[in-house]
Amino acid sequence: MSINKFENNFLIRMTDGTLKQVNPFSGAEVWTVVGRGNRPIAVNNEVKELDSHDPEDYCIFCPTQYFKTPPEKSRLIATNGEYKMLHNLAPSKINDTVAEFRRVSNLFEIISYDYWVENYDYVPHPIIMDKMSQYLSDPQGKEHIINTINFKLKSSGQSDDDIASISDEDKIRMATGFFAGCHELIIGKRHYIKDAEFDNQNASSGEMTTEEHNQYIKFTIHALKDIFITNRYARFVTVFQNWMKPAGASLDHLHKQLVAIDGRGEILEQEIARARNNPNAFNEYAVNFASYHNLIIAENDYAVAFADFGHRFPTLAIYSKSKRNQPWNHSDEEVRGMSDLVHACHAAMGSELPCNEEWYYRPPDVDVAMPWHILIKWRISNPAGFEAVTNIYVNTIDPWMLRDKVVTKLYELRNQGKIEKSINISTECDCVPNCLLYNPNITGTHQLKRSDLERLRGETLNF
Repeated sequence: MSINKFENNFLIRMTDGTLKQVNPFSGAEVWTVVGRGNRPIAVNNEVKELDSHDPEDYCIFCPTQYFKTPPEKSRLIATNGEYKMLHNLAPSKINDTVAEFRRVSNLFEIISYDYWVENYDYVPHPIIMDKMSQYLSDPQGKEHIINTINFKLKSSGQSDDDIASISDEDKIRMATGFFAGCHELIIGKRHYIKDAEFDNQNASSGEMTTEEHNQYIKFTIHALKDIFITNRYARFVTVFQNWMKPAGASLDHLHKQLVAIDGRGEILEQEIARARNNPNAFNEYAVNFASYHNLIIAENDYAVAFADFGHRFPTLAIYSKSKRNQPWNHSDEEVRGMSDLVHACHAAMGSELPCNEEWYYRPPDVDVAMPWHILIKWRISNPAGFEAVTNIYVNTIDPWMLRDKVVTKLYELRNQGKIEKSINISTECDCVPNCLLYNPNITGTHQLKRSDLERLRGETLNF
């Protein structure tokens, strides 16, 4: 489907009520058919009482299972409300503190350490290899690494005899990716919310406090920047969060993933091409368009959220207003502004709906401006034969239905103090055109906000 055909008209309502959507950046065509949106959203109907464990030990990401994952690259701890990052803990120190968030290599990499070595002659930084040597010099550390490799081989289908035939030296070589690999996990502390009584009370992003979520985002950004610095062959690092198994998660324990790749992928390439053709595309075709169609959900000084369009799943979009194009260059206030809106969107969705959180930003080798933005996609339907044959996707919830569901919940959550109180919701939002300042031609000095109204009406004018 040609994007230009639908320029400035990405939402078309047919006479019978069918809504035809076109994604401004990918060109994907999506229909919302009358009646299908009335189907109930599936949630877990087989709720069981939870056999509570404290500390938690429900999966290998839980706090009692630190030695079931590869060695930590870093962890974030909280003491008296103050957060501190600890790096490359010695094995004897791992259980001395409780991690709020942990950064570890993915045991089953999408793009492996060997991929970078064999295709690019990738050589890890000496500091990284020194950390590996230090860990192996500790008998407990060596045992941890050998046991983790044994588990990986067993999970990959190898027999006990085959695993026993592999020397410790070869197993240690296999473990180099634990320290120098570029597919990482950011793992949250809790499996279930505190004092959970039922097995559907998982600790999701929306169940965190606003400060916990801010630290989660900041910790992820730190890892993102570090991967780019340590692997000069990475053209992009994709950041995503699969919440619950229907969304692709292997475990229902909150975690983000970061994967370095030597390309940028079709969707990002399309966004780059769109921005190159129109430097103001993300204002004109995303936020401005959403505002003109009453799809803005929430806003603060640093970010704006809206019900997005042209996606195969109901999608919430959160855009940074910053002049800076990359998360690691944002100020603490700008990161917090993004975090607060992302958190609010997750909280409004609830813990029982599976979803994907996807990060988009300007890659370091791209010369066109584009804003950091995050999409949250509700995985509540499965594409079927109709989509495969026509390449037209059926999304059962149109953007306005999505807006209404989320806005109603946001008001409730704000009244309860569960999301940031400074967030403006729906009609409270200024909805200023060109509020994204990523475009160097947009200075922000000309913008008129609804909050200026009281001052304006109080001015004495002389004619």
